[in-house]
Amino acid sequence: MTRLHTRPPAADQSPAAPAVSLREIRKVHGTGDRSVVALDGVTVALSRGSFTAIMGPSGSGKSSFLHVAAGLDRPTSGSVSVGDLELGKLSERRLTKLRRQRIGFVFQAFNLMPSLTVAQNIGLPLRLDRRRPRRAEVRAAADRVGLGTRLRHYPSQLSGGQQQRVAIARALITRPEVLFADEPTGALDIGNGRAVLMLLRELADDGQTVVMVTHDPAAATFADRVILLADGRIAGSLDHPSADDVAERLAHLGD
Repeated sequence: MTRLHTRPPAADQSPAAPAVSLREIRKVHGTGDRSVVALDGVTVALSRGSFTAIMGPSGSGKSSFLHVAAGLDRPTSGSVSVGDLELGKLSERRLTKLRRQRIGFVFQAFNLMPSLTVAQNIGLPLRLDRRRPRRAEVRAAADRVGLGTRLRHYPSQLSGGQQQRVAIARALITRPEVLFADEPTGALDIGNGRAVLMLLRELADDGQTVVMVTHDPAAATFADRVILLADGRIAGSLDHPSADDVAERLAHLGD
């Protein structure tokens, strides 16, 4: 199977720097009596080439963690860095450029363009960055997710699992330093979900940094590390846990 090599460390970062680091992150939505603290003093560093699962009950701050870490949302206070680059120091224009070139996204709903072919969907991030996708790199991304023979198909001609793999290929086309996945198996059946998780595991084994938000203890077992959130704070972590270990810890969060 064709391999997509991960992007080498950028000029503004050292190989030893964490892929993503959050320092004393606080995120508050709203103001006054209606304000809600989504993240409260979160500090964590995610190593390069690691596969991290973010878990916690509803309202624990999982989505806010992902949005802040990926530069989709700015924290109320604290700092976020991708490599050695601190996102809070970037203008909106430079932050948008960073997201396009150095960060990949995979969402539960696939978010494919129905009027575009698989090849066109995969190459879309490059076109948005005003770069013309080369056939070889589009095919390499498709081959990487096992869809090299489906380049001329449309999303409606694919299964849910295949659509999610197209979404992963689209995220990989820019050779991102970090791949963020928000409930990537939430809309899939067990078989297709497992295939997507195995692909993410394979990517991490090849050196791609993966950060995944999930509610599924079985999905979390594919990760190297599980970070548990409760009430916007880190409530613990587990290394290479079983599904039973994760389920037990989730059941006792807040005790």
